[in-house]
Amino acid sequence: MRYLYLSLLQRAIEYMKSKVDFLVIGSGLAGLQFALKASEKGKVLIVTKASIDEGNTKYAQGGIAAVISDKDSFQKHIEDTLISGDGLCDREVVEMVVREAPEKIRELISLGVDFDKNKKGELDLSREGGHSEKRILHHKDVTGENIEETLAGRVKENNNIEVWEHAFAIDLITQHHLGRLVKRWHTDIACYGAYVLNLKTREVITVLSKVTVVATGGVGNLYQTTTNPPVATGDGIAMVYRAKGIIENMEFIQFHPTALYHPGERPSFLITEALRGFGAVLRTTDGKKFMHKYDERGCLAPRDIVARAIDNEMKVRGDDFVYLDCTHLNPDELISRFPNIHRKCLSIGIDMRKDMIPVIPAAHYLCGGIRVDKNSRSSIKRLYAIGEVSSTGLHGANRLASNSLLEAVVFADHAAMDAMADINSYSWQEDVPEWDYEGTSHPEEMILVTQSYKEMQMIMSNYVGIVRSNLRLQRAITRLEIIYRETEELYKKSVLSRKLCELRNLINVGYLVIKMAQARHESRGLHYNIDYPEKNDKL
Repeated sequence: MRYLYLSLLQRAIEYMKSKVDFLVIGSGLAGLQFALKASEKGKVLIVTKASIDEGNTKYAQGGIAAVISDKDSFQKHIEDTLISGDGLCDREVVEMVVREAPEKIRELISLGVDFDKNKKGELDLSREGGHSEKRILHHKDVTGENIEETLAGRVKENNNIEVWEHAFAIDLITQHHLGRLVKRWHTDIACYGAYVLNLKTREVITVLSKVTVVATGGVGNLYQTTTNPPVATGDGIAMVYRAKGIIENMEFIQFHPTALYHPGERPSFLITEALRGFGAVLRTTDGKKFMHKYDERGCLAPRDIVARAIDNEMKVRGDDFVYLDCTHLNPDELISRFPNIHRKCLSIGIDMRKDMIPVIPAAHYLCGGIRVDKNSRSSIKRLYAIGEVSSTGLHGANRLASNSLLEAVVFADHAAMDAMADINSYSWQEDVPEWDYEGTSHPEEMILVTQSYKEMQMIMSNYVGIVRSNLRLQRAITRLEIIYRETEELYKKSVLSRKLCELRNLINVGYLVIKMAQARHESRGLHYNIDYPEKNDKL
């Protein structure tokens, strides 16, 4: 018994301070793909605040874009991406990602990802808004879930990868924590790991790493209506911002045009754009088509145009939703291709074969984030950012449908190759202090957290949504600053919890969205400001 006790005590001590070669914060497609690659060169620790399979990847219905068909071409995919990005894409990055896509698809298939095939046994390709050809690979309407489960399974089999579930990364460890003054903004800053909160014991573990990777996903929970799961709270962006890393393009929040209208349900159930690519049509509540008034591409216009069109129709008519009509489509093919959507609709009394689906726009994807280069290096040394949390230059002002999963896998590979090449030149920073618990002995008052959370979401939804104005943005920043001061005071004196840390991170991220929206004196892509109307504006 004494030996068992000492063994458990030793394990507890080791857990309080851990050393790894690669620390990966987040367990979506990007994080898992990096971990699998990097495990060939050293020990990998994945830290995730929920379970390993909970994240935005799991909820990606549509698929992953790649040039597979002989009728398609790299140039077409590149141009479609550039057009969707409204002039703000990095062309070199777009070309790199598009040209590497087929190879990444083959790699995913070799790992066990199961993409649908047609009757000829060929990969079945679908089309979504903004795409000039069919190039979306999918697994029914649960593509992301299939990819996530496959890669998570591979990770669990890998002896060189450790996973900490229900562990929340609070802050990155930089020179600031070593008592060293960083004199210049964004320069000479390095990352040595992270402080990680064990959500079950509420103890903070100091994780030292040679390389740290932020793969924490998006920011959907800034808003009252979102397709994102509860874990999407901007944690990685907030951590890097507090560490003085460069953040950019936060004003470009993509609202998915078609989330299922079912009041009270959170997150909103996504109705994939592939359904419109399959032939579904948007209609007002009295059954009239309307997208032709806004764009010649109709229901297959890019997401920013469709979302604003729906938002405008709802406001002009005073309706709470519009309809997505599938009733004219082949019922057997419809159910075979979209079984998950069919089951969900049936659960609330809607048969998509004969009933129209009520839909509304919902916060869906962040096109900006932590600035990175082609190898996913951030402005902070030894720190990488991959997946939705990063700003790579691929999406510009508006993401082309199904380019996100592709971006995640391409940049995860680039990051892994770059990090592995340098890993032997790094060492652990040994003089990192333990987490300072001083003054944090009071349990948080959850009502203060939950109420501020609701207020923050109302501010962002009402003033910083699909359509913005200078006055709305100013009101948003004024009101958010009050919540910020209250939350920082609460954070300093409270025992840490997931909800409190998430609120703090969302307020940081909301501030960045507003300030960058205020700084952009034009309407472009996903940022639409009525004080800077576009030419030939139809709204």
